Amino acid sequence: MPDLLLELRSEEIPARMQRKAAGDLRKMLTDGLVEAGLTYEAAREYWTPRRLALDIRGLTARSKDIREEIKGPSTTAPEQAVQGFLRKAGLSSIAEAHVHSDPKKGDFYVAHISKPGRAAEEIIAELVPGIIKSFPWPKSMRWGPASAKPGSLRWVRPLQSIVCTFGPETEEPVVVDFEIDGIRAGNVTYGHRFHAPGPITVRRFDDYVAKLEAAKVVLDADRRKEIILHDARNLAFANGLDLVEDDGLLEEVSGLVEWPVVLMGEFEQDFLTIPGEVIRLTIRANQKCFVTRPQGAGEDLSNRFILVANIEANDGGKEIAYGNGKVVRARLSDALYFWKTDQSDLPDLDQLTQSAAKFDLDLRKPLDQRMARLDHLNVTFHAKLGTQGQRVARIKRLAEELAPTVAKSISPLEGEMAGRPEGVAAREAPASSAARDSVGALRETTPFVAFGDISPSRGGITALVTRAAVLAKADLQTEVVGEFPELQGAMGRKYALLQGEDASVAAAAEEHYKPQGPSDRVPTDPVSIAVALADKLDTLAGFWAIDEKPTGSKDPFALRRAALGVVRILIENRIRLALTSVFAKAIANFKGGTDQSSDLLAFFHDRLKVYLRESGARHDLIDAVLSAGSRPISPLVGEMSGKPTEGGAVPPASHSVAPPSALPGISPTRGEIGQSPNDDLLQIVHRVEALGSLLDTDEGKDLLAGTKRAANILAAEEKKKTAVAETVEPALFREDAEKKLYAAVNQAEKEAGQAIQNEDFSAAMLALSVLREPVDSFFEGVLVNDEDQAVRANRLALLARIRAATDQVADFSKIVG
Repeated sequence: MPDLLLELRSEEIPARMQRKAAGDLRKMLTDGLVEAGLTYEAAREYWTPRRLALDIRGLTARSKDIREEIKGPSTTAPEQAVQGFLRKAGLSSIAEAHVHSDPKKGDFYVAHISKPGRAAEEIIAELVPGIIKSFPWPKSMRWGPASAKPGSLRWVRPLQSIVCTFGPETEEPVVVDFEIDGIRAGNVTYGHRFHAPGPITVRRFDDYVAKLEAAKVVLDADRRKEIILHDARNLAFANGLDLVEDDGLLEEVSGLVEWPVVLMGEFEQDFLTIPGEVIRLTIRANQKCFVTRPQGAGEDLSNRFILVANIEANDGGKEIAYGNGKVVRARLSDALYFWKTDQSDLPDLDQLTQSAAKFDLDLRKPLDQRMARLDHLNVTFHAKLGTQGQRVARIKRLAEELAPTVAKSISPLEGEMAGRPEGVAAREAPASSAARDSVGALRETTPFVAFGDISPSRGGITALVTRAAVLAKADLQTEVVGEFPELQGAMGRKYALLQGEDASVAAAAEEHYKPQGPSDRVPTDPVSIAVALADKLDTLAGFWAIDEKPTGSKDPFALRRAALGVVRILIENRIRLALTSVFAKAIANFKGGTDQSSDLLAFFHDRLKVYLRESGARHDLIDAVLSAGSRPISPLVGEMSGKPTEGGAVPPASHSVAPPSALPGISPTRGEIGQSPNDDLLQIVHRVEALGSLLDTDEGKDLLAGTKRAANILAAEEKKKTAVAETVEPALFREDAEKKLYAAVNQAEKEAGQAIQNEDFSAAMLALSVLREPVDSFFEGVLVNDEDQAVRANRLALLARIRAATDQVADFSKIVG
């Protein structure tokens, strides 16, 4: 079958646009061909800085003939309806229509339309000019004399030539003839701008690729990347160095050259006093070059860098490398100046005393000076949310309140270092089945972390958190971050260490921004955790307070990412936090802000669902656990949904796991936990795990079926407003199955309630699983809708006890199966 070759050659296309543009070209052309009635076997796009190319294999030579019938009005229809039918069918008179008869509808007009197939060349010649004129470049331009005319051609850079050939492998391909703004399609292209600028006549794709290669053009972008990476590694190794690989830079550089030639440049050793991140970013951003490091030198960089040229120079590239070295030296000189300036005193110290006093800053320290200036200059964070200084004050207050909770969760025993003492094994997660491993791994693969010498004790964490929160945004006023915003946080950490801050405080300056994406790690140092949570929660509370929430298509302030960051920090560090109380505290920091804690909690639940689904949890189990949140989740032993029963109360059990904690002074009491609105995300994860474990067993599956049957009967009777007794009266039992179920429910409710108080959800599920046999026996031997209204109401109350017992952990009606 015939193949199509299309090339659009222009001046240099920006590297960031090339890959998408080639994909757009393939999609637009193949969609158009299919819509026109053609089919093809395969299509692949290619690109270089000066051309977009498309290879379509197995394209049909002609579209199929089309015959269709267009049904018209009745032969007795008014003239207006007949004329509308003629226009629709493309007929000049009603005499060209046929008359069909129907026993029910009578006679009516039908137009028989025959459309002969079209040659592929004709379709392509019609399609390509339209694609070129409507191509979706992010930015485009007009050029030449024609640019003054309305509707003139626009392209990302001046379009110079078009190659379009079509034909089978066994025959000479033909040129698809069309013209756009004076550029006529042909079979002539051009090679490398300097090495082979002359015309090249091509026939089909294989011939095209081979001739371009001979003309110093590597068409395949992925192959250019392989060449660059291979040669760069080899050149670095030959000089006793390792290449610092950078996938983003490799993608960009491969879009800057058609014939990659890898060279090595160098700069003075003195510049290595600049932090490696600054050197790397300077060379990467300004010269598109790779840095290297001595073999086995860890993170230290060398004074050599790898550059990629687009020509094979007669001197082996010496002059090119020297020229790049000169520019790199100039850029590094600027970076060195920024680095030294940031460690010097500011010239306006006398104006910063008030801000220094506000945040208890030491103006003898450079980073403290920058924080004071950030506040003094009233740098705006958001027009409705105040300045950066006000934001830092809010983060500081919230972080101080979160600090004890974080320390308590990560360091459960008084006197322990954060995480656990070194050499002590992590606490094991409860046993689970294979089906819950994916969710259980959230805890099992993220042990409590010890930080050795840099970890604060529980008692000392608040002071360190205060200091870390105050300095967290200070590097926004540094020269280096002003030049390279990507280094915010990283430079704060370096400057904090230089002025002698505690290692946890310095780490928090960088880590409080984490995680910045699903693949980014979460902070594990307790100081970093407290500041990171405060930063993200303050941002979320602020935008909720001013009612600027993300929509389905827009999230300009990355609030979803911030919420997911909070979710990951809490779960992967196993931190118990009552979010509703925290939201109320955070929103209260904004004057005039409305309390939207419940709406913000629902937003967090959505993010938690996303997180757990990506971890392998079943969506229906998550919904079941969350739906049970408005019901009592921790009834006292003998209670049914908060109502006392015959069982009475028992002494409260001791907690084997620290209970969920809110901020100091507002921790939930036993009763408050019983009415939890599902604001403890870690507890939700534990409940999902336990529920999944139960449903993996035969007992769990049968219990689910029985519970859903009970719930369905109750729902149906409640809809009919059938009376349901408030309590179960044993004296009304007539069948042994009722008595056995009643006793089993009492026992299961007690044991499950005890387990839930201890927050052992696996044990709670195990306690509920014993209901399987008595529930089955009840439905087999007892008629719920007895003629005696009192007996019926009593039996319905017994079903309500079953539903209430399982609803302590999850709403079983939400579970599929």
